[in-house]
Amino acid sequence: MLRFLLTAVTLSTLLLSCGNTGTSPDSVGSQRSDVELRAHADSLAHAYLITDGHVDLPYRLKVQNFRLEREMLGIPIETDEGDFDYVRAVEGGLDAPFMSIYIPSSLQEEPGAAPALADSLIDMVKGIAAAHPENFRIALSPDDLERNFREGVMSLPMGMENGAPIEDQLGRVEEYFDKGIRYITLTHAKDNLISDSSYDTTAINGGLSEFGKEVVREMNRVGIMVDVSHISDSAFWDVMEVTDVPVIASHSSVREFTPGFERNMNDEMIERLGKNGGVIQINFGSTFLDGALREREDSLRGVLSARFVDAGLEYSSEEAQPMIDSFQQENPTLYSDVEMVANHIDRVVELAGIDHVGLGSDFDGVGDSLPTGLKDVADYPNLIYVLLKRGYTDEDIEKILSGNVLRVWRAVEAASSARG
Repeated sequence: MLRFLLTAVTLSTLLLSCGNTGTSPDSVGSQRSDVELRAHADSLAHAYLITDGHVDLPYRLKVQNFRLEREMLGIPIETDEGDFDYVRAVEGGLDAPFMSIYIPSSLQEEPGAAPALADSLIDMVKGIAAAHPENFRIALSPDDLERNFREGVMSLPMGMENGAPIEDQLGRVEEYFDKGIRYITLTHAKDNLISDSSYDTTAINGGLSEFGKEVVREMNRVGIMVDVSHISDSAFWDVMEVTDVPVIASHSSVREFTPGFERNMNDEMIERLGKNGGVIQINFGSTFLDGALREREDSLRGVLSARFVDAGLEYSSEEAQPMIDSFQQENPTLYSDVEMVANHIDRVVELAGIDHVGLGSDFDGVGDSLPTGLKDVADYPNLIYVLLKRGYTDEDIEKILSGNVLRVWRAVEAASSARG
């Protein structure tokens, strides 16, 4: 109910302040004061449905030994920990964070381990919704998202990060659909039975494996969105040949700003994604945004590793912690900023058009690397403000916040229904 009242108030403010959506860039970016632009940005954040393609809350709670009965933790309603909780999400206007069912690549080697973790995290998300029905609902479709938005309840759609739980069982694709999964990132940090990873060097499949091609076709058939984040360039091009519906990159950014970082998408891939009708959802991690920061982090990591070797210590050992603390004081973390996120959005629009970009923050998944101005789920209005300053219209912003992803999701649903 709190969310419904807030939405109603801000929508009224929006209608009074700007009339219609889709206002011209001049009427927003040029003729309004900075204070007015910030107020307008906040109004849009609460008037429009915001979906974020990737929030790693479930795994964060899992590694903290989260239990629903431990309400003293204040999770996920209100907490000082992590990047996400309900109170901050409402403040920022977030309506539909895709809960990441994250499966570490290390589990791929142990039969049964990956599906066991997947089921545990899926059950956790469902448990959160069951424990707080006035705040959260599981969402299985775009219609669910829109209905929950109207009723002032936050949606929790789910996406699986790493297809490893499928193992070699094609039938599990439909099983995970039945459990609520609505996108699958084909792999993560290592090559798996489905696809090569952008982070790996072995290229065991040469892109998608033959089984991986079957998995993509089966995802098309049952209505699960294909997520091309994390996969190798060769695998991306294989997906484009196999899929007959639009795909998403749930949490990737633009490689032009991070040369040599294959985890991001290059210009040709973004253009092809646009022709496919898909959407790239921009990752907020500083090293995803700025190549200079990535190079610095890589260099410092090498220096610290050398010190461990000289001292005969392991990174995870208790004795190493004072050295880590001292090194961090010598070399404080540097951050990108919200303007750089807008630069990535600008580049996607230039390459593929306004219909092919969205938001995939990777909140709770990139540690202490979030950019200034986008430190947690309360901060979406800061990005909207920057986009307004750059001349994006209200209609453009609605597409970025959710419209583009909902279009892809509906296209995947429709193709699945047509197949019977």
